[in-house]
Amino acid sequence: MSSNPDHHATLADVVRVLDRHYPPGTAESWDSVGLVSGDPAQPVRKVLLAVDPVDAVVDEAIAWGADLVFVHHPLLLKGVHSVAATTFKGALLHKLIRSGIALYNAHTNADAAAGGVAEGLAAAVGLVDLEPLVALASEPLDKHVVFVPVDDAGRLVDALAAAGAGAIGEYTRCAWQTTGEGTFTPSDAASPAIGRAGEPSAVVEARVEMVAPRALRRAVIEAMRAAHPYEEPAFDVLELARWDGPTGIGRVGRLAEPTTLRGFAERVARALPPTPQGVRFAGDPAGRVERVAVVGGSGDSLFDAVRGAGVDAYLTADLRHHPASEQRERAEFEAGPDRPAVPYLVDVAHYASEWPWLAQAATDLRTSLEITGTTVETRVSTLRTDPWTDRVSSPDHVPPSEGTAP
Repeated sequence: MSSNPDHHATLADVVRVLDRHYPPGTAESWDSVGLVSGDPAQPVRKVLLAVDPVDAVVDEAIAWGADLVFVHHPLLLKGVHSVAATTFKGALLHKLIRSGIALYNAHTNADAAAGGVAEGLAAAVGLVDLEPLVALASEPLDKHVVFVPVDDAGRLVDALAAAGAGAIGEYTRCAWQTTGEGTFTPSDAASPAIGRAGEPSAVVEARVEMVAPRALRRAVIEAMRAAHPYEEPAFDVLELARWDGPTGIGRVGRLAEPTTLRGFAERVARALPPTPQGVRFAGDPAGRVERVAVVGGSGDSLFDAVRGAGVDAYLTADLRHHPASEQRERAEFEAGPDRPAVPYLVDVAHYASEWPWLAQAATDLRTSLEITGTTVETRVSTLRTDPWTDRVSSPDHVPPSEGTAP
């Protein structure tokens, strides 16, 4: 690990950091995330962050001298059989490779992550006290229970910790111990570390308990056997119950000061990049809004979770006619004298809902690399990659069609 502040990271260094912030294992099964192109050994001095891997973004990266383009949306979401430059995606990859620029994307894994897309959107519109809309289950854990002579307990704890057990939050080598008496009688074929073959033995033993990720079970057991003085150690592996973790799809939070639906929509419009679509909302413009759910990108598949969260408004993108209409009809049907027709809907452009995350992603990348003694320069692209270019507003009065009586 270098302590030289001018030491630049390699692409492998950057990928390790990004994979830690946005674990690939949390991506949806259909998704494509991670390094798309680039040599892990190449130096990375400049990283351009953007929502979409489009030609204009690549041109910006080339002009700025970037070594890596870090985007949200995948370039190659579905399997391909060719990346020939005769296709628009192949041509983009060829341009990147010729320019020595790597490409990496974090998609649904960034949607769910702490400091990810949903939290970026929530922070941009002023939400506090955030929690996941749909929480991901916590990492599956085992509890390893091992019985060992008291004098060997410390060495055993060290061995299990080195294999990955006993890490809880910001703490390592976490273990619990108590003592008791263990009894055994070795057979004539045994080679006991304590006692003699054929004779009953009693030993003061420590019961050592440590938790570890279930994925490390084999490694932890092997480390325990290697460190244990007994020929046949006594141990248990217990699978712990899982619970909701701190990350997941979307976020729910509250506004520090309640506002109206129109006031909230205006706040969203000020916070997000301008797009031809602007900000649409459905519901009573004067309705009270305090508790809000947000999902960056397309979010109309999550209406059940939104209703269950008990929010006043739901901010997302790409709301389709039928799901939005049915949601509002249901809200009106279930409303009563003391219950407003919530949740109200606030719909923005897909690109705009995901862009606020990039600034936090850039900061997290720089900070994490600085800890390792390396430096990288970041830039958030301000190119509007929303595919829509303009809008014509409908007139207040639509004249009758030709040939129709006034």
